[in-house]
Amino acid sequence: MSLVSNWKEVIDTANLSPDKHMDVVSRWLIITRAAVFSMTMTSGLIGGLLAAQLAPNISWLRFALAFVGLVLAHAANNMINDYFDLEGGVDTDEYTRALYAPHPVLAGLVSRRGLLMAILLVNLVDAAILIALAVMVGWPVVIFALLGLFISVFYVAPPIKLKHHGLGEPAVFLVWGPLMIGGTYFAAAGSMPPASVWLACIPYALVVTTVLIGKHIDKLEVDKEKGIHTLPVLMGDRTSRILNAALMIFYYVAVVALVLFGDVGLWVLLVFLAVPRLISVLKTYREPKPEEPPEDYPVWPLWYVSAAFYHNKLAGGLFVLGLILNWVVPPILHGLGVG
Repeated sequence: MSLVSNWKEVIDTANLSPDKHMDVVSRWLIITRAAVFSMTMTSGLIGGLLAAQLAPNISWLRFALAFVGLVLAHAANNMINDYFDLEGGVDTDEYTRALYAPHPVLAGLVSRRGLLMAILLVNLVDAAILIALAVMVGWPVVIFALLGLFISVFYVAPPIKLKHHGLGEPAVFLVWGPLMIGGTYFAAAGSMPPASVWLACIPYALVVTTVLIGKHIDKLEVDKEKGIHTLPVLMGDRTSRILNAALMIFYYVAVVALVLFGDVGLWVLLVFLAVPRLISVLKTYREPKPEEPPEDYPVWPLWYVSAAFYHNKLAGGLFVLGLILNWVVPPILHGLGVG
């Protein structure tokens, strides 16, 4: 049970208490930043559930392969970002990245060569999954994957460095929305997503983007000093906080629009159960960041990103639950002679 407790702590906080033994699984959960995998898993589930509802011949094997491939791609992306930011002189012991959670290399969890080998290994496994899916479902799945890989690598890698030019946030919207959700739908359904699926990508892609914007607000001053022009650096602190709050609110507007236009069923309106959490998060965004962290706060100096992620988890989870009920409940009601 102590090991399970370690893993839960890492998933919950991206850290492991100094008094606890660093087991192998905890080490790699930290290195891959598994604490944020829930966002990728949610996008994958949305794509699979939409396929289950709309596609006549969904393949659960292809869905499972795509789902695992997405999580591995996210792990590779996180390690790639850490590797190139370290090589480029961005990540240091004083930079925010090494303060809120252990940096794989700077914290001594793995060597530079070990990190590079892990990136290579994970990408090789992902490539094998991609080849299998391409054989089973066709070449378009390769386009989804290669576009995601391009953004993953050049998010921080030269010469493009999307994050450095205010393009990181739009890139994340594309990856966690159309590429992940649309790509998973294609893999599971065996056909290109209809317009309703592309539209259904929008709400969750928005709340994933708010997480990144929140993180970049937290790092605004140090990013500005390093010449990293994220969207918050370009827009400023107050405007960025207003934008992020607006995007969180628009998530609910987008969900209502999907239901009104018949793109998804009524059950996704369960997302409104997250409104009390939204109100709490919006209050955080209205106020300046405190000078000192609250007691036992695990990821200081991050602040706004934690609030955005807190909202993301519930809002995204309820969206997934709504899709499950949209898929399961109508056949049950039909079997009971209702509707």
